[in-house]
Amino acid sequence: MAKLYFYYASMNAGKSTTLLQADFNYRERGMETMLWTAAVDSRSGSRAIASRIGLDADAHRFDRETDLWARIHAAHLVAPLSCVLVDEAQFLTAAQVWQLARLADDADIPVLCYGLRTDFRGRLFEGSGVLLGIADALVELKAVCHCGRKATMNLRVDADGAAVRAGAQTEIGGNDRYVALCRRHFSEALRGAGDE
Repeated sequence: MAKLYFYYASMNAGKSTTLLQADFNYRERGMETMLWTAAVDSRSGSRAIASRIGLDADAHRFDRETDLWARIHAAHLVAPLSCVLVDEAQFLTAAQVWQLARLADDADIPVLCYGLRTDFRGRLFEGSGVLLGIADALVELKAVCHCGRKATMNLRVDADGAAVRAGAQTEIGGNDRYVALCRRHFSEALRGAGDE
């Protein structure tokens, strides 16, 4: 029986790299896969999924209106899929997470989702919250804080490297906008930002 997986971590933990490796493993064995990523993240240009170590791949893009069940199930009927892999899964809606669960349950397609658990304020993203609640398997990937502890938080910083405490939940950026920290250093940085 197929499962719905959620691989989550802070930034710089290798989520996209792990997704691309899993995709390679399936394809190397002659199995058909389908890759998806959030349309809101256009940093990779023409290659939809790109890792910091230089791996990349084309992928379908979803927005809040995309019916993932309909799109993926239709493709599966034409060419049977062995796996669906979703990058930037934090940007999924609750309904889309349930559509992916239906693909695992009713179409017997394993679905591997990769994404952030929380935003720059430590709050769950909608997609991540539902995945944490209903995924068959939860896998935490590890990133490292500058102190050597496990990084679990994503601190948003401004152009000068100072912590940002307010703003829209979604702001696309890489190392120029976010720093992966342990909870202790994340909290200290936010407290320091409040003193200014």
